[in-house]
Amino acid sequence: MKDNNDSIVLHPIPQDDSLYSEWDSGSKGGEMREDYRNYIWRKWIFIIVCIAASFIVVGITITVGEYPIGFFEAYQIIWDHITGNVAQTDIGEIKDHVVWNLRLPRILIAIIAGAGLAVAGAAMQSTLKNPLADPYTTGISSGAAFGATIAICYGTGIVSGNLAIVVNAFVFSMIPTAMIIFIAKARKVSPVSMIMAGIAVMYIFNALTTVLKLWADPDALAAVYQWQVGTLEGLKWSSIPLMFLTTLAGSVFLMVISNKLNILAAGDDSAKSLGIDASSLRIVCLVVVSLVTASIVSFTGIIGFVGLVAPHVVRLFIGSDNRFLIPASIAFGAMLLLISDLVGRTIIAPAVLQVGVVTAFLGGPLFLWLIIRQKKEVW
Repeated sequence: MKDNNDSIVLHPIPQDDSLYSEWDSGSKGGEMREDYRNYIWRKWIFIIVCIAASFIVVGITITVGEYPIGFFEAYQIIWDHITGNVAQTDIGEIKDHVVWNLRLPRILIAIIAGAGLAVAGAAMQSTLKNPLADPYTTGISSGAAFGATIAICYGTGIVSGNLAIVVNAFVFSMIPTAMIIFIAKARKVSPVSMIMAGIAVMYIFNALTTVLKLWADPDALAAVYQWQVGTLEGLKWSSIPLMFLTTLAGSVFLMVISNKLNILAAGDDSAKSLGIDASSLRIVCLVVVSLVTASIVSFTGIIGFVGLVAPHVVRLFIGSDNRFLIPASIAFGAMLLLISDLVGRTIIAPAVLQVGVVTAFLGGPLFLWLIIRQKKEVW
């Protein structure tokens, strides 16, 4: 304050907490903090519910099959195998083989693939600022299909043997990504232009794949079709390490930079004002997403809609903050693909409906319902 002589008088700050406690209880500050805690807690509840639901679906899925195994018995068998307490009887060894070698690998791959595709879709939508972006936007799926078609129909691959299809699909899936990155660095294109370039590359590889299929043997053509639909059939423990490590590393990286993704989603000008090179960050995210997606697609084939629908469903529940959107997409994507695989194995049993078909059946109507139902813009 100033006195009559215009000199500045500094009043001492109270040393007790009366002012702060009064503000805490008498103003809206305490209520706002409580609302914010509830707001954050609701986000974590959604993630916890998805994880719990996945845990239940895993137990149910293990019970599905010709050999009868109970829900709680399934988890007991898994625990006994981990601890080395498998019952040394014919029945005990058979149950251990059925659960550990036949059913569990498929379930773990469904979890990894669902989580990886969902987190890749969430990152692509935030990075490219487009609600229609998904893990396949840059043409990864078309490149992988081209590589797999070469290996299946003509026996030509970068390597020979059982890994020929996987390696071919992985390598060729990265070619469209490399082309998009080259175009982005050479021309400094916008996110919209990157999406358009991805669509152009996708059509090119689709045309090449169609030409190869026109000359293919009918049996090989059927195998290509099954691969392109997306399936978890025939996958074993050996398929898990690459998928798991790539998905884990990519997910951790995207969670670490989630704040930067929030800024990037707000626009390049906002990112630049905060010292972030939007173009470089976008390319880095594109590379990470491509590696995660390619590692999954090369084993499972093209499983659609998970990377597109899962992030949108999560946004409707918890919003677009990537700090929560990314882990929530991981949990929801894993749950979604687990449920899809369970439906595919039971709906026309004993026959199996490919998981890629089920995700399309579930994802399409669900996406339309969400678009019609939502009353506010989530972007």
